[in-house]
Amino acid sequence: MKRLFALMAVMCANALMLQAQQLTLKLDKAEKEVSPMLYGLMTEEINYSYEGGLYTQLVPNPSFADMFNPRGQRRGGQRPAGNAPRFTVRPERWQLTDTVKVRVRQNRQNGINDANPTSLIVNFEQAGLGIVSEGYWGFPIRKATTFKGGIYVKNASANNNETTTPVKSLTIALKSSDGSKTYAETKVSGFSNEWKKFDIQLTTSQSQSETKDARLFIIADEAGSIELTRVTLFAPSYKNRKNGLRVDLMEMMAEMKPKFVRFPGGNYLEGNNFANRFDWKQTIGNPDERPGHQSPWGYRSTDGLGLLEFCQWAEDTGGEPVVGVFAGYVLNGDHLDGEYIKPFIQDALDEIEYIMGDASTKWGAVRARDGHPEPFPLHYVEIGNEDFFDRSGSYPNRFKMFYEAIKARYPQLQIISTVGYNALKSNAIPNPVVDVIDEHYYRNAFDMYRNAFQYDRYDRNGPKIFCGEWATREGSPTTNMNAALGDAAWMTCMERNSDICIMSCYAPLFVNVEPGAMQWASDLIGYDVLNAYGSPSYWAQVMFSQYLGDRIVPVEASDIPKQKLDRNDEANAVFYTATSDAKTGKTYLKLVNAVGNNQKLTIKLDGAKTMKSKAKKIELK
Repeated sequence: MKRLFALMAVMCANALMLQAQQLTLKLDKAEKEVSPMLYGLMTEEINYSYEGGLYTQLVPNPSFADMFNPRGQRRGGQRPAGNAPRFTVRPERWQLTDTVKVRVRQNRQNGINDANPTSLIVNFEQAGLGIVSEGYWGFPIRKATTFKGGIYVKNASANNNETTTPVKSLTIALKSSDGSKTYAETKVSGFSNEWKKFDIQLTTSQSQSETKDARLFIIADEAGSIELTRVTLFAPSYKNRKNGLRVDLMEMMAEMKPKFVRFPGGNYLEGNNFANRFDWKQTIGNPDERPGHQSPWGYRSTDGLGLLEFCQWAEDTGGEPVVGVFAGYVLNGDHLDGEYIKPFIQDALDEIEYIMGDASTKWGAVRARDGHPEPFPLHYVEIGNEDFFDRSGSYPNRFKMFYEAIKARYPQLQIISTVGYNALKSNAIPNPVVDVIDEHYYRNAFDMYRNAFQYDRYDRNGPKIFCGEWATREGSPTTNMNAALGDAAWMTCMERNSDICIMSCYAPLFVNVEPGAMQWASDLIGYDVLNAYGSPSYWAQVMFSQYLGDRIVPVEASDIPKQKLDRNDEANAVFYTATSDAKTGKTYLKLVNAVGNNQKLTIKLDGAKTMKSKAKKIELK
């Protein structure tokens, strides 16, 4: 069989040669399979990842629910204390063009539905005044771009000294922050005493220059009063999906070739309390009927990006869902167990049915009604999130109850535990059955180097491993090149051991780089309202996922030099992994040079019957 040998290197700066070293690839011993699910995506609402990020709805606080919400601080568990700063910038609050001649009153009892019970009564003393949304640090103004959205309007009822003269028409416009430039506008009229939704379409000109200096203005065309709620405006979406996701960010994720998307992810699954957990049934159906909830990272989620949108996200980037189900524990330490957990178990079964049930099932029919008749592929379900933070010791029993109920209904599913096998075994489950264990690692580059052979030592008879959150934490707001080297060293470990480490995903995935938007530094992809970029760690992941075979090639190393990490510790200077592709005959060798010197390397190929004389090198430096 002919083989094409492909060499990929992740390199540091060039300098002096170090001692000779040799890697021997045992090409005829490539017997273990590379996990087909090895590289994926992990997501949660943090750093304005959905609101102000991936979700294309651009208006914060569309139903005026949090007009005067004070700044807060996340409570609870996933991240070490002190890493989440106070939130000093909040985009939720609307503004007035004139604080004297425009008066507003929040009405909490006259919304359009139970999910959106609030509205805003606005009184304008004269024409041309309005209320303004700053968006999430601006709006993405480009040439020949159409924004679509809606606004609910009705005539206002009198209260105290408010005028009851109704405003007959409103101008909805995207303007510069000072109002001097108009990028696009439209008018709505025909209001009555009942709520009515008016569709909005705003299109910029062919000659429009690119800017984020933009605000959404709602302007009265005459003096009077009006009542408003549920103001939305959507930018163009990936694959033109209604209620969809941002094009450039989706394209960047698709380039990573993810095999799965783990959602809803992290603290966002649990919430600070039971009222603010990820309640999936509140995130499906008409977005105008989703109540939203408070994110544990200090701002509100509209839940416009809900369960169906998560599943479509996985589908559109070429992967499948890996769903985390709420397991009865919240970040303030509250939990439910025993009989009290059974409603949440049923909720998880319903959620699984919504994702993978056919249209003849109760929740499969709801998914079909929501616009996706075909079931999504689903092979892995995770019970909770980071339950090693639960000091009550209740997780083993909660896990057992979820495990048995899900396996009874869906025996083909693989169940992921957030607590290790030994911890389960020592806590109320004498003989636990565990399919997969979720491990999380946040380290600096040196610690990644120290642990780059960790999975080589794992027991092959134990449960499989899902490295569900990991990152080299260096650089802000996105990672630097040193972090990419640590990440790459860790990926060689996971890839070389993908017979046991079957899935992995970096976290956090996104960060809005505007001041005040970040709660967690060292992120993979950065963006503002207009532009996005991949960190060095992102490009390392693109390389690793794009050049991957289906068999693990054993590699023997000799004379590998060491680097000094501190006075008492050292680690390899070079890290490596190799895979081969049975279909194409290609072999991929991945090398990480973790020091600032060139490394002289001899590569020996054992077991190749024939070999082409040329190789291709792909380098990140």
